[in-house]
Amino acid sequence: MSIKSLGAKIFAKRIAKQTAKWRDNPIVTQEKVFRQLIEKANATKFGVDHSFSKIKSHEDFVKKVPIRDYEALKSYVDEVVAGKEDILWPGKPVYFAKTSGTTSGAKYIPITDTSIKHQVNASRNAILNYIDETGNADFVTGRMIFLQGSPELTEKNGVKLGRLSGISAHYVPNYLQKNRLPSWETNCIDDWETKVNTIVDETMNEDMTVIAGIPSWVQMYFEKLENKSGKKVGDLFRNFQLFIYGGVNYEPYRAKFEGLIGRKVDSIELFPASEGFFAYQDSQKEKGMLLLLNSGIFYEFVKADEFFEENPKRITVKDVELNVNYAMIISTDAGLWAYNLGDTVQFISLQPYKIIVSGRIKHFISAFGEHVIAKEVEEAMQLAVKETGASINEFTVAPQITPEGNELPYHEWLIEFEKEPSEMTRFIEILDNSLQKQNSYYFDLIVGKVLQTLKVTSIKEGGFNAYMKSIGKLGGQNKIQRLANDRKVADGLSAFRK
Repeated sequence: MSIKSLGAKIFAKRIAKQTAKWRDNPIVTQEKVFRQLIEKANATKFGVDHSFSKIKSHEDFVKKVPIRDYEALKSYVDEVVAGKEDILWPGKPVYFAKTSGTTSGAKYIPITDTSIKHQVNASRNAILNYIDETGNADFVTGRMIFLQGSPELTEKNGVKLGRLSGISAHYVPNYLQKNRLPSWETNCIDDWETKVNTIVDETMNEDMTVIAGIPSWVQMYFEKLENKSGKKVGDLFRNFQLFIYGGVNYEPYRAKFEGLIGRKVDSIELFPASEGFFAYQDSQKEKGMLLLLNSGIFYEFVKADEFFEENPKRITVKDVELNVNYAMIISTDAGLWAYNLGDTVQFISLQPYKIIVSGRIKHFISAFGEHVIAKEVEEAMQLAVKETGASINEFTVAPQITPEGNELPYHEWLIEFEKEPSEMTRFIEILDNSLQKQNSYYFDLIVGKVLQTLKVTSIKEGGFNAYMKSIGKLGGQNKIQRLANDRKVADGLSAFRK
C-alpha cells in the first residue's frame, strides 16, 4: 500500500467519526444550524426586512419568511450583483454561480466563503466515506477526471463569476492536482464536442482510476473512447474503479455504462447544485443519499401535492415521513432564505436521514390529473430494460393531449435506443404496467379509458445530443428534461425521429 493510500484511509476514518456525531444527532444539529444562520444574518437588509431579531423558532420563521424561488428573491439578488454589501448575507459573496433561468434569464446564485468550503468538503467527504466503508483507497494514486465546465472566471462588480463546476475546479487540493485531468487548457474549451475529443486524446493512455460527471455526458466520453481505441473502457483503463455522478438518476444508464465499461465498477451518487451540496451516497450496500445536516443549510419540506396551495404546510426533518414526495426548501450560509430549490425528494430512511431525488416540482406530467413524476418513469424504464434486454442512450416523456382522429390521449415516450427490445409490444407493456402500479391516478385513467396505453417513439442515434446542440445546451452541466407537462421538448425532438 502506498503512503498516499494509507494517508487517505487514516483521514477517512477521522472524517467518518466527525460525520457520525451530527448524523446521530440530526434534530439538534439542524436546530443549531438554524440559530446560527438567523443570528449571522440578523443585521443584513433581508434580516431587517423580515424581523430576524424576533425569530426564535421555526414557527416564527414560517410566519415572517415566505417561500421564494429565484424570481421572487431577485430584487435582493440584483442588489448583491450591483455590488452592495450586507444584503442577503454579511459582506459580499466571493462568487456568483451563473446558471440559466427559465423566466428571469441568467441567474446569479451567490456563493460565500463559508458556503464554498461546505461544498468542497462535502464532495471530499463523499469519497472519504467510500474509502472508510470499503477499505479501498488504491485509486488515489491513479489519474482522476472530472467532466465539468470551464474554470475560467470573469468578474462582476468585484465578485468572480462562473459555472459552479468551474468555480469548484479552483478548490482541488494540492495532493490531487498532479493526478487530475483534463489539463487546465482543455477544461477551458467552450465547445463541448471539441472539449470531449481533446479529453479523449489526453486520457487514452493514462491510468484512469476515477471518472466523474453527469452520466449522459460521461457516456459521450466513453463512446468516443471506445470508437477511437476499439476497446472497452474497462480494458483501456484496467484500474478504473470508481464512477462519481450527480444531476440525474444513474439507473436508466447503468446497463449501457456497464456495456461500455465491460464490467461493473463502484459508483457514488452526489446531490450538488449551485445553491449548495445537499447529500451524498454513504453506502455501497443501500440505496439513497445521506442528507447533509451540518453543512450550513437549514432544510424545510412541503408535500409536493400541496406545494401549489396558498399556504402549504412547511415542516423540518423532525416531522418528515418515509416515501412522501416533498419539495425541498433551503436556507443557506450564502443568503438564500426559504428558497425553493425546485427539486423533489423522498426519504427512504429516517435513521439516518437518507433521501432519493424524485424529480422537479415543475417537471411532471399531470395533463389529466395523473401527476406522474421522474422517479416513476425512471423506475419503469429500469424494469423494462432489465426484462427485455434493451439498452437506451436517453429518453424523455410528454403528454399527447390531442392525437389525430378519434384516438384517446396518451403519454409519448421518446427513446433513443442503443439496442431495441426484441419485442416492442412487451417493452411497452412493462413500462405501462409499472407506471400503473406506481401511480394510482394513472391506473384509474387507463382503466377508466381516459388515457390509452403509452406509446414509444424511437429517436435516431445521436438525436438527443443533436437536439441539445440545436438549443445551445450540449454538454457542461446541461441535461435533458426527463418529463414535462407540455410538448416543447417532444416537439423539438421531432426532427430526430426515426
